[in-house]
This record gives sequence, structure tokens and C-alpha cells, in this order.
Amino acid sequence: MKWSWRLGQIAGIDVYVHATFALLLAYVGFVWYQNTHRWLDTLLAMGFILVVFFIIVLHELGHALAARRFGIATRDITLLPIGGVARLERMPEDPKQELVVALAGPLVNVVIAASLYIGILISGELYSWDLVLNQSGGFLSKLMILNIVLAVFNMIPAFPMDGGRVLRALLARKLDYVVATNVAASIGQGLALTMLAVGLLVFRNPFMIFVALFVWVGAENEANMVRMNSLLSGIPIQKVMLTQFRTLSPRDSLASVVDLTLSGFQQDFPVVEDGKLLGMVTRGDLLLALAKPGHAATVGDMMHTDVKPLDPRQMLDRMADAFEHGHYQALPVVRDGQLVGMITLDHLAEILTLRKAMKKQVDNRNVI
Repeated sequence: MKWSWRLGQIAGIDVYVHATFALLLAYVGFVWYQNTHRWLDTLLAMGFILVVFFIIVLHELGHALAARRFGIATRDITLLPIGGVARLERMPEDPKQELVVALAGPLVNVVIAASLYIGILISGELYSWDLVLNQSGGFLSKLMILNIVLAVFNMIPAFPMDGGRVLRALLARKLDYVVATNVAASIGQGLALTMLAVGLLVFRNPFMIFVALFVWVGAENEANMVRMNSLLSGIPIQKVMLTQFRTLSPRDSLASVVDLTLSGFQQDFPVVEDGKLLGMVTRGDLLLALAKPGHAATVGDMMHTDVKPLDPRQMLDRMADAFEHGHYQALPVVRDGQLVGMITLDHLAEILTLRKAMKKQVDNRNVI
């Protein structure tokens, strides 16, 4: 994800923090200092936020380790001001597996809350449940309540919360996966509208309004993603990949890239030598090179080497999010180390449009 910094690894999974997380810390520090005018209390409040987000990492790690059990890798975990995101390579197709993966995160919070409760009993911190519920208890009490809130909040039956995936997994045991997703998304959006109305008319709470919008967008995105994957499923990349395209040599000049781009043939170019892929030069790379004094760069100087090529035997529904992961508009297709094709976002959009039209035609015939 853009504007993210790598913090390290946990269980072999990279953990990142988004730049906007610093804004959250700064906001908490500012508000706390304005209320207390004590630096120690302010630092303790910011430290509590850091502990909260460590717990969120453990929550996301629960999803990741449960997915690993079913052979599904996790690309990374990213901390955002609104929580954490574990990016799985794919969601399980088996509803039972998805149910396990979805429940694993909230279960981590339940285990942490239970462990903290035992610690509270041993330490004698549990003076009064009224103090705990009013957030007036000690540090362990606050963390226990926090984990209970996280578990309950994440079990709301609406995407993108875990409860939405649990609902979809339960529905998918009886319904088609796409239908189950649409039903779960509709229920989630119904809850979002209810939260929006309550937030606007009853409590006039901006946070509740924000959560309602977040749930509505999350449900819409999940439904669209599943519909797209359904349209692309069963189609191997080698069947639809572009085979007519221009390549560059690492020794080509900047001027030659400009000429090819201006010709309108393509905007992103694989860099090859002896048929082997070395990297990619994107339109953004070209603009950055042109902004430098002298314009003396060669293709080898400006190309990206971190591009992950696609396998021609891979199915289209398995690679749709590869564009988001690499921030590319085009990806190379490689077989046995040799460049054999390309897939672009524009080409993928054309395939989707055609598949939608074909599906609509088939549906109309079935109705008749």
C-alpha cells in the first residue's frame, strides 16, 4: 500500500504502518494535552494507542495464520487509523474455511480479554464492574473492555467487518457464492442506513455516521469484487493475454521511450534481454526521468525490477488484485523465464465488459 512504512515481520508476514497513522497519534496527543496540560498523561495516552494497535495486529495475525492453515498466504498486514488490514492472496472458496478465517480474528480478542480478566483477578485490580464499564478502572481493565468491544464490533454482520464474512460463509452453504455475497452485502448496507439515520437524527454522532459510510462502501466493494471474480473465473491468462506489444532493451535511450509513448501504441513497456524479463518502465517512470536535468537516463536506469510476472496458466480471477499490489497499469506474462504476453488494466476492463454482455445475453435466453 502506498505511503506505508515497513515495521518488521511477525510469523514471516510483513507488517506496515500507513503514514496517516502518525496523524492519529498527533491528534490524540494534541487533544489529551489540551485537556490535561500534563506531558506524562499525554505520552501515556499515546502509548495506550500503540498498545491498541498492537492488539489489532494480533487480530489480523489470527486471520493470517488461519488462512495459512488452508494454504493461503498473506501478503502483508497494514495498520491504518481506522484499524488493520491483512491482505490475503485470496479468500477461501470453501464456506467452512472462510468461516474459520473470519472467526479467527475476533477469537484472538476473546482470548486476550479472557487472559486479561484472569490477570485482573490475580492482581486484585477488579475493584468494581461499574468502574470497569465506565472506563475508570486500571490499565488491564481498559484493555479487557477494549478487546471485548473489538470482538463485538467486528462481528457486526456487514462487510468489511468479519461478521459480514461469517454471514456470507453461512449463506454460501446453501446459496451460490455470488448470491450469498449479494445477500450479505444488502444486509450490511441495510445496517449502514440504520446506523446513518440513528447517527444523524438521534445521537448526531459524527463517528457513527463515518462508520455507516464505511460499512456501505465496504459492502459495495466486496459485492463488486466477487461479481468481477465470478465473471473472470475459469479463464486462463494465456487465452486472453496480449501478444502484440513493444519491448525495450536496458540500453535504449530515454528519447526512444518518448517516441514509442507518443506513437500511442502503449504506455508501459517490458524491459527484456535475450527474451528474459528484466523489469518494467511505466509512464510514471518516464515522467520522473524527464523531470531530471539532462534527460540522459537509459531504460536500465529508470526501470522497475520489483514487478511480479504472471503465469499464463493462472486464472484471471486470481490476478485481478495483482495490479493493486504492484501499482502497475500493465503486467508481464512469463513462461519458463521467457516473456510471452501482457495484461493491461484497460484490456481487463474490456474482458469484463464482454463477459457481462455475454452473461446478460445468456440470462435473457434462459428467461425466454
